[in-house]
Amino acid sequence: MPKRARPTITDLYSLAEGHAGYFTTQQAAAVGYSPQALRKQLLAGRIVRVMHGIYRLVHFPAGEQEQLAILDLWANGEGVFSHETALAAFNLSDALPAVVHMTVPDAWRKRRLRIPPGLRLHFADLDVTDTTWFGIVHITNVYRTLLNCLADNVQPDLLRDAFAQAKQRGLLTAAEAERLAQREVFQ
Repeated sequence: MPKRARPTITDLYSLAEGHAGYFTTQQAAAVGYSPQALRKQLLAGRIVRVMHGIYRLVHFPAGEQEQLAILDLWANGEGVFSHETALAAFNLSDALPAVVHMTVPDAWRKRRLRIPPGLRLHFADLDVTDTTWFGIVHITNVYRTLLNCLADNVQPDLLRDAFAQAKQRGLLTAAEAERLAQREVFQ
């Protein structure tokens, strides 16, 4: 059996480029990085630890979605950004959420979680049709986002503005717009 070549910083770069320069300990292990090899990169100043089990390549160009990338890795890619975070991503209304909203599978309710500061979790089993891509992460689609915000009692003025803008920009199907228009807040 041939001996596996030692992993390089290029290996880390390849796996981190899809997440704004961030990667997990598990991802690094998958490309051959032992905890000792990661520590060596850390001590050499090539990577920094940003959260338990999550690292960033120091020389990777900064991006707009870094906070979302970190939280997506924390959730092992199982979370979907939602509620007011998705409203802000779609640039609907003047929503400026104080926390990041993420919906994770309902089975996560049973987990003992150490939730990062500034993250609010919601629990639901989303269908793939409820989500879309926002750059490098998944978010709820506009229809699901408006339903989530309704259920979470987001300010009615914000919801009305978001609904009007979504209709004007064609982000809702005719059926979705009709179903939402029947809700009292949108009348």
